[in-house]
This record gives sequence, structure tokens and C-alpha cells, in this order.
Amino acid sequence: MKDLKFSLFLILFFAPFFLFRSVFDFYFQFNIEHGLIMSFIKFAILATMGEVIGLRIRTGNYNQKGFGILPRALVWGFLGLSLKAAFDIFAAGTPIFLENMGMQHASEIIQGELNAKKVLVSFSIGTALNLFYAPVLMTVHKITDNHIANTGGTLKGLFSSMDILFILKNIDWDTHWNFILKRTIPLFWIPAQTITFLLPPEYRILFAAFLGIVLGVLLAVASLKGRR
Repeated sequence: MKDLKFSLFLILFFAPFFLFRSVFDFYFQFNIEHGLIMSFIKFAILATMGEVIGLRIRTGNYNQKGFGILPRALVWGFLGLSLKAAFDIFAAGTPIFLENMGMQHASEIIQGELNAKKVLVSFSIGTALNLFYAPVLMTVHKITDNHIANTGGTLKGLFSSMDILFILKNIDWDTHWNFILKRTIPLFWIPAQTITFLLPPEYRILFAAFLGIVLGVLLAVASLKGRR
């Protein structure tokens, strides 16, 4: 019954974008004109949804006392802003680096038609993003995740003083390094982000936000591995 209700919620939430052209057009135009706001909203909704699914995998429930859906959504919204900035920085900077390395016209290639060179540039952007930015994002998320859990999953607790040193000492670094960083980055995130940067710019953050659902599942798997 829980899964049925959750599935119906997802259908009702996403259906208007597919059934009504005016709804999709409004979203598309607003996304172009207000990219940062939409990045916040998309990650607040979709990445948090991934964490809810992850909780279901771990515990059998979509929510529980102390989980803190609203604090998690707020954190994911701000992480979405940082990801938007990272996308812009690496999408512009990596092709320039490739040109300095001898690959001519990389900045134009990533904007052009799909071909082997465009895939190579996109792969380079995804690799740079995930080697330099993703570990920071994942670690910051782990810190805020633990802070939310330690403060009862409330909005007031989210804005309370954060004992970062205590949290860092109590992170399961074995799982965080050996699974989240060492395995998911090369085996999933770099290939997935290669696809991301092959898409038009206006669709990249949306696709990345949907990947946030996958992240929630991966975090759930990591939690189960850590318990074992």
C-alpha cells in the first residue's frame, strides 16, 4: 500500500508536464530565465525524493521520526545551486583546458553535432567535474546528513550549531571512500555526467536532478554495506 500511494503521488506530480503543453512550456521558459531558482527547486524535490526512496530501501518506510524531509530538501536545494555553478564552470573551463592541451576547437565541438570528438569533450568535462567537485559535494552532503540526524530532523535543528569535528570523526570513512567515492564516481557518475554534457544546457540540471534519485538509492546501498 505504501508503494502504491508513493507511485500514485509520482504520477500525479509529473503527469501535468506530459499531459498539458502549457505546463511544460511554462516550466521550460521559467527554467531558461531563472536557472538558479529552478536548480534549487529541482534538487530540493528530486534529490530529496531519492533519499526518501533510499529510506524505503533501508527501513521499509518512506518517512520516519528524525529523518527530516524538509531539512534535507533545503540542503539539497543549496547543493543544487552549487552544482549549477559547477556545471557552468567545468563546462566552460574544461574545453579551454583541452585546447591548451592541443585539442583544437574543443569549445565549439561541445556545442556542435554529436560525434566522437563531442563525446570525448563531454567525457572530459564529466571526469573533471567528478574528480574535483563531486567528492566535496558528497562529503558536504554526508556532513549535513549526519547533522540533520543528530538534531532530530527538524528545521530548527538544521540551523543549530554544527559540530563538524565530531561529525567528521564519526563518518564511516571506509564506506564513504571505498564505495561512494572509489566505485560510484568512476563506474556510474563519470559515464552518467558524460551523457549530461551531451544534452543541451537547459536540460543538464534537470537530468542531474533525476540522477539525484539514483544517488539516494546509492546512499541507501552504502548504508546497508556500512551496517554489514
